[in-house]
Amino acid sequence: MSLTVEAAARTHVGLVRRRNEDSVYVGQSLFAVADGLGGHVAGDIASATAIEALRRYDRPVAEADLARVAGQAVSAANTALRNKIEAEPELAGMGTTLVAILWSGSKFVLANVGDSRGYLLRPSSAPQMIPITEDHIYGNLLSDANSVPHLPERLARFLDGRADGRSPDLTTRNLRAGDRFLLCSDGLSPVAPNDLIYAALSSSAAPAATADQLIQLAIDHGGPDNATVVVIDFRRLEA
Repeated sequence: MSLTVEAAARTHVGLVRRRNEDSVYVGQSLFAVADGLGGHVAGDIASATAIEALRRYDRPVAEADLARVAGQAVSAANTALRNKIEAEPELAGMGTTLVAILWSGSKFVLANVGDSRGYLLRPSSAPQMIPITEDHIYGNLLSDANSVPHLPERLARFLDGRADGRSPDLTTRNLRAGDRFLLCSDGLSPVAPNDLIYAALSSSAAPAATADQLIQLAIDHGGPDNATVVVIDFRRLEA
């Protein structure tokens, strides 16, 4: 089965933040969202640095190599942050989340570090919005989290140039014609209710119109943070 892809990205500063610390990339084989950590040094520089490092991995990859190459891409993004900090020490402390899809043939790999999210909407008799990622917060990463009182909702894993604990989760699955993906920063989820996000994704609108609608949802629900989305459609390539 041969597939073709159509994708669109949108980003918005929101209604509270003064600057947009999100960065986004839409290519042919690679799509990504990076969310610079609010309150940290130069979050916008961190996210832009990570995305710039990823760009060179937007190339055809054998299906069997998807996970390896995606892992290399995230490592390259983290190394780029380290190099940036070494060159400009005043940037020490900057960091970013990252969620990215790399695809080839009939497979994809989704890589994520942090709390930017990836969802799949797969056509079926009862379509669902399937979360592919899990937020890397302490509550999700501790087996006995329920027994720890007042556990903060802080990120436990993100990219900041350091070597330890920065490896991504990598999820590899088969692609199907009709699959629709959403990559987003936390300015959309969990700001907008899941049922409204699902309703937007399950419409027949093109990726660009759907991305516009998702950003509007974030704004309608207060726009407390930068909001960035990528909507990706895979279709059967007609002969």
